[in-house]
Amino acid sequence: MSRPGQALRAAVSGMGVLDRIRVGLLVLGLFFVATGLLPRDEAGDSIERIAPLLLFLFSVIVLAELTKEAGVFDAIAQRLASWGRGDYFALFLLCVAFASVTTVFLNLDTTAVLLTPVMLALAVRARIAALPLAVTTVWLANTASLLLPVSNLTNLLAADRVALETPAFAARMWAPQLAALAVTMVLLWVFYWRRSMRGADAGRYEPPPPEPVRDRVLFGATGMACLLFIAAILAGVHTGIQLGIAATVAAVVAVAAFAVRDRRALRPSLIPWQLMVFVTGLFLVVPTLERYGLDEVMRAVVGTDDGVAGAMRAAFAGGGLSNVLNNLPAYVAGESAVPKGNHDQLLSLLIGTNVGPVITPWGSLATLLWFEWCRRWDVRVPMRKFVLTGTALAVLGTAASVGALLITG
Repeated sequence: MSRPGQALRAAVSGMGVLDRIRVGLLVLGLFFVATGLLPRDEAGDSIERIAPLLLFLFSVIVLAELTKEAGVFDAIAQRLASWGRGDYFALFLLCVAFASVTTVFLNLDTTAVLLTPVMLALAVRARIAALPLAVTTVWLANTASLLLPVSNLTNLLAADRVALETPAFAARMWAPQLAALAVTMVLLWVFYWRRSMRGADAGRYEPPPPEPVRDRVLFGATGMACLLFIAAILAGVHTGIQLGIAATVAAVVAVAAFAVRDRRALRPSLIPWQLMVFVTGLFLVVPTLERYGLDEVMRAVVGTDDGVAGAMRAAFAGGGLSNVLNNLPAYVAGESAVPKGNHDQLLSLLIGTNVGPVITPWGSLATLLWFEWCRRWDVRVPMRKFVLTGTALAVLGTAASVGALLITG
C-alpha cells in the first residue's frame, strides 16, 4: 500500500465511531453534490446559510476551551461544590437550577458550550463521578429550552409562525416546561444520581478548598470575554450572523490574552473540526432528502388533526426525526406539514423537537457540543445507557409536556 494510502488508513482507524459518522456524513453530502442529486446552486445556498453557524461553532469552542485553560470553570465549580456543602441532593438541585436557568435565558447551545466544562470541572474538584453532572447538563440543555423564544432557535421559528411575542409565548409554554423539568429531574435521579448509580461510596462528598488562580490576567480576560458573549445574547443577539460575530469578538479577546501570556495554549487541537465537518455534511444531506420526498413523508406522518391524537402524533414524529437527522431540520420539515391554523399541533411538534433529541449524539446541536466537551475532557459516555435512558426521557418527557400544553390550553 502507498504511503498516502497507509496514512489515510491509519487516520481512519484512529477515529472513534462518532468521528466516522461525522466524516461519513460529509462524504455522503459531497457525493450528492458531485452526482447532481443536490444541485450545486442549492448546495451553495445551504453552505452560505450555515456559514454564520460554523463561525459561531468555531469561535465559541475556542472561547470555552481557553476559558477552561485559564481556570475560570474550575473557580465556578469550586463555588458550586461549596454551596452544596457535601450533600449530593443539594448539589443535584443546584446543578439542575443552574443548567435550567442558563438554558432558558441564554439558549441551549450556550449551556452546552459554557456549562458543560463547569460541570466536568466540578466533578474533578469534588472528586465525584463526572457522568451524572455531564448528563444533567445535556438533558437540561434540551428539555429546559421550551419557555422563551430565545431558549432555542426552533422556538423563534415557532413563535413567528403562531405570532406570539415573548410574554404570550411564555404564558403558553410554562406548563409544558414545568412538566419537562419534572420528568427530567426524576429520571436524572433514578438513572444517574442515586447512590448506586453515581459511583460514590460515601453518602457525602468533600467540598474542595479554594485554589489560587494561576494567572489573574488570563483569568480576568477570559472571564470578561465570556461575560461579553453572554451580554450580547441578553441584549437580543439571536440571529446566526450576530451570534457568530459576538462569539468571534469574545474569542479574539481570549486569544489575544493567551498570545501575550501563554502562547503554548494556542494549539491546533482548539479547532473543533469534528463539529464543523458534521454540520457541513448535515446541511448537504438534509436538503437532498427534502428534494426527494422528506416533505411528503412528514405530511403523511404528522397529519392534519389539531386534537389530542394529532398533537401527540406531531410531537413524536418531530422527536423521532430529530434523532435521525437533527432537531432543526426536523422542525422545519414538520412545520411545513402542519396546517397554519393548528397552533396546538405546531407547539406539540416544537415540544417533540426540543425534548425529544436526547437519544442520539446528533439529535441537537447542543448534544453535539456536549459530546465534543466530553471527548475533550476524556469522559467516557456509555452509549447503550445513554440511548436507553435518553429514550425514556424523550418518550415520557414529550408525552407529559404535550399533555400539559393541551390541559392548559
